[in-house]
Amino acid sequence: MKIDGNEIRPGNVIEHQGRLWRAIKTQHVKPGKGGAFLQVELKEVRDGTKLNERFRSSESVERVRLDQKENQYLYADGDAHTFMDNETYEQVTLDRAMIGEEAVAYLQDGMTVTIESFEGSPISVALPEHVVLEIVEADAVVKGQTASSSYKPAVLENGVKTLVPPHIAAGTRVVINTVDGSYVERAKD
Repeated sequence: MKIDGNEIRPGNVIEHQGRLWRAIKTQHVKPGKGGAFLQVELKEVRDGTKLNERFRSSESVERVRLDQKENQYLYADGDAHTFMDNETYEQVTLDRAMIGEEAVAYLQDGMTVTIESFEGSPISVALPEHVVLEIVEADAVVKGQTASSSYKPAVLENGVKTLVPPHIAAGTRVVINTVDGSYVERAKD
């Protein structure tokens, strides 16, 4: 589907220079001299390279629609991770690089993820926004530190380090944001 260059929004996937790119950030720029344009930060969908590009409203770009299917995470075998389609029960195996190093740490058995594909080949995996994990190691609270909103370092059961409020101790289950690895709240289970 063709769209004007100034209609690109963050999250859109476009075809540019023969490759697929996801728009990360967009900014409208109107210089004092010359016509306005849209400054777009693009990230290549398959290998993650970044590109900053300018698009004018007179240019048209091809917006790509990706097929999205819910899959269940089954298991890991080295760097290969296997998922099962919830409707057809077909299994697909993706390597660690396609999923992303940060995202692999949050994969849990039975987790439902969304696999995006283009022309039948998977190109990305979207995790749920939040996961529940247990704190295995947390620093002790320093006396007097609770007066202001402060955080202390902690290690999650998957080995990822995060910052948690002072009242959280080892053995506590917490909700973690999978996008940036930040503490959200204490788990309600």
